[in-house]
Amino acid sequence: MDSFSFVGNSDIEAIEKLYEDYRNNPDSVDESMRNFFRGFDFAFRNFNHSGEGVVGKEFNVINLIHGYRQRGHLFTATNPVRTRRKYFPTLDIENFGLSEDDLDVVFQAGKEIGLGPVPLRDIISHLKQTYCGSVGVEYLYIRHPEMVSWLKRRMERVRNTPSFTVDKKMRIFHRLKEAAGFESFIHRKFVGQKRFSLEGSEVLIPGLDAIIEKGAALGIKEVMIGMSHRGRLNVLSNILKKPVRDIFNEFNGDQYDDSISLGDVKYHLGYDNSIDTLSGTVKVNLLPNPSHLEAVTPVVEGLTRSRAEQAYDKDFNKVIPLVIHGDSAIAGQGVVYEVVQMAGLNGYSTGGTIHIVINNQVGFTTNYLDARSSTYSTDVGKVTRSPVFHINGDDAEAMVYALELAVEYRQTFHTDVFIDILSYRKHGHNEGDEPRFTQPTLYKAIATHPNPRDIYARKLIEENVLTKKEIEKFQNDFNQMLETGLAESQKTDIVHIRPFLQDIWGKFRHAEDSDFNESPQTGVDKDQLIDLAEKINTLPADKKFFRKLEKLVEDRKKMVKEDRIDWAMGELLAYASLLMEGHPVRISGQDSVRGTFAHRHAGFTLEDMAESYFPLQHLSPEQAIFNIYNSPLNEYGVMGFEYGFALGVPDGLTIWEAQFGDFFNVGQVVVDQFISSAEEKWGLKNGLVLFLPHGFEGQGPEHSSARIERFLNQAAGNNMQILNCTTPANLFHALRRQMKRDFRIPMVVFTPKSLLRHPLCISRMDELADGAFQEVLDDEDTDPESVKRVVLCSGKIYYDLLARKQELNARDVALIRIEQLHPFPKHKILEVIKRYPNALLNLWVQEEPENMGAWYYVENQLPELKPVPVARLASASPATGLSGLHVVGQKEIIGKVFKKCHCELKNDYCGLQCVEGKTRAEILKQHKYFETPQRFSI
Repeated sequence: MDSFSFVGNSDIEAIEKLYEDYRNNPDSVDESMRNFFRGFDFAFRNFNHSGEGVVGKEFNVINLIHGYRQRGHLFTATNPVRTRRKYFPTLDIENFGLSEDDLDVVFQAGKEIGLGPVPLRDIISHLKQTYCGSVGVEYLYIRHPEMVSWLKRRMERVRNTPSFTVDKKMRIFHRLKEAAGFESFIHRKFVGQKRFSLEGSEVLIPGLDAIIEKGAALGIKEVMIGMSHRGRLNVLSNILKKPVRDIFNEFNGDQYDDSISLGDVKYHLGYDNSIDTLSGTVKVNLLPNPSHLEAVTPVVEGLTRSRAEQAYDKDFNKVIPLVIHGDSAIAGQGVVYEVVQMAGLNGYSTGGTIHIVINNQVGFTTNYLDARSSTYSTDVGKVTRSPVFHINGDDAEAMVYALELAVEYRQTFHTDVFIDILSYRKHGHNEGDEPRFTQPTLYKAIATHPNPRDIYARKLIEENVLTKKEIEKFQNDFNQMLETGLAESQKTDIVHIRPFLQDIWGKFRHAEDSDFNESPQTGVDKDQLIDLAEKINTLPADKKFFRKLEKLVEDRKKMVKEDRIDWAMGELLAYASLLMEGHPVRISGQDSVRGTFAHRHAGFTLEDMAESYFPLQHLSPEQAIFNIYNSPLNEYGVMGFEYGFALGVPDGLTIWEAQFGDFFNVGQVVVDQFISSAEEKWGLKNGLVLFLPHGFEGQGPEHSSARIERFLNQAAGNNMQILNCTTPANLFHALRRQMKRDFRIPMVVFTPKSLLRHPLCISRMDELADGAFQEVLDDEDTDPESVKRVVLCSGKIYYDLLARKQELNARDVALIRIEQLHPFPKHKILEVIKRYPNALLNLWVQEEPENMGAWYYVENQLPELKPVPVARLASASPATGLSGLHVVGQKEIIGKVFKKCHCELKNDYCGLQCVEGKTRAEILKQHKYFETPQRFSI
């Protein structure tokens, strides 16, 4: 059969030409075609037809076979509650140059589908059963012949119709019994409460059970599941074996225990458990997910990747990602496309994902015809030429068969597979919704439609596998088990949320306020740092590199020798020291290998070759893994992936870097739903680091602000660390600190642009070798007793202020840098302020508009200081698009800070716009300074 597999993909004129060549010279055509044409010749000799007619008819049958393989999915019996849309041309034999007179003619083309020479009617029957029954399949667009042949052989051999043993049928029934019984029980016991029922798609449960069982037989040790709320409670109970008493307790409970803070609704929670299968134990993880339906999709992929690398030595046959989508979500949410495009990339591949679509054929209230332009919701799968199976949601055996085939295909070829379950939802979007408002026709059909459990039960009764009495007993026994669980749940009102991935996160605790009073010592022996710097700055002598890269290395060596550590070297030394201490490091982002601003150069490309050399991978045979990747041009998908990766490797440093900090907002969902709140909602610990380049340098509104204000607005308790560092040493210690504490929380670092090469933005090696991260940096160039003005600032603006201070020799102005904005180091700031007892004015200076940046946050944190803001005027846009206008504004900010007053204390730099000749007291009274601070917005 395989020798003829390509014939179905050929056009008839080309085959006619090949046959003509064969008749003239058999050796001029491929051996497989010679064998095929010998079959034709056999037909010529044994049947009373002219040669030309038989050849034409044989090719017409080949075209018919190809038509079923290519378009059979359009004519399936896969929709349980609607009539399928009509597609043309149909697969009627007349459309292939055949007629009813040919139905009893024996055709050699039957060999192509494994039947041998058979009548046309047998060929058609075989094709209809294979491609137009409860299973439809799209696969001929796959470009690899071995994949196409594998699918053809596996499907056509059994006609896409499973033949299961009695034990297998019983297992499927019990999973359906549990799925349907669970929903029915909750519907009776918790009337009107939301649960986002699985009713109408119960075949998902035996399908997931089949994936785990088949996967275990094929060597899978761990399954990562991501899904939205539809059917989650059912999956938790019947697949992950979460005790029903705990699920019912979440319906009735009114407070959480100490394991979690605010918590979340029950159908967003995650769970993990070890499931026993016939082939061994499989760890199954269901990740928490918010109502943002596809937000978990990239997180699942990242977690899968990290577990494969860390736990299974990069063996993707051991861990499999499984994402359960809704039909409207997979078609409508752009992050799905982002993740699908990442599937085959070196830094993001996970060995293939099983995508299951619970196709309710309606969104919130939207008809599927209004939800997408594509034929199928799964058409995104064709981007990566993944096979797509369409399954009738009433046919449990077809579902199990297709998913077992999908797992085997994934394990064989390591690509994505899509399973589209054509089903329905019995109720509206939730149990309190009235679907007939918008879908009266559909829900009239659904109202009288039996559920998949009852449909399968009738089938088993007809097959004498079970009796009606046995079925009733099984259902009653299961219902009694649920009653027992409900009674147990009512014994307490306290809800316990079991920590997710406790097996790998067990040694880490939740952060407390006291943890941020002082940073731990994170220095590294100076001699070791010098040795690491030498290794970082050494390229293999036997490889030729681009000349400018060789000069870069020499410049770095000189920098180290002169004890001038710039931002890039401080960063690279942090990674190197962590790697030597056993902490793996992963970085990804757009242009991250060299850095958007060509500062990092963690990899060196060989001249005239695609190969790259990464010095941080060659420090020592005993070092931990270092990987850095240039990501695809998306933020949502990659940021979510890195969050998931960090979730799977708590002892590793995982970093996502934005090309410009402004662009993180395309991944705002990940920030809102995972980075800032996952610990408080779900008890989820994570140490992901975000690098967001930030700074106003005249590059326009979209290349200036990483939106510090947004992160600070979401900062509460100890949910995030928000840093705006100004020295390489502080970045060095911040990165090391992230790995040297017994808790993990995300860290957002607003990284510089112009400061990457600023002559004053350097550190000494001693500053890396000794000490710890400094949350606040005091001004060392002042006379504390004479300081009249204290200037608080953060980030790049410090260097602009410093330049003006040095120009004026204004030692009576103290520039204090707040390097960590959250958790806010208030006690350290107040300690520093005490050094300046004669200060008359406290300023907060920022280059962002007053309604952005850190001003409102700082004002709220330091009410006792009554700081006065110096900033640009409040604005809807972060920055001007004109470089010249930017320079004017920047100069005015700096000028305001150092502006001399005209009162009697003329050298105070009091900043008040006073009138010459008036006394200081009169000015303060005029401005009502102590009641309403004068604002210096410009």
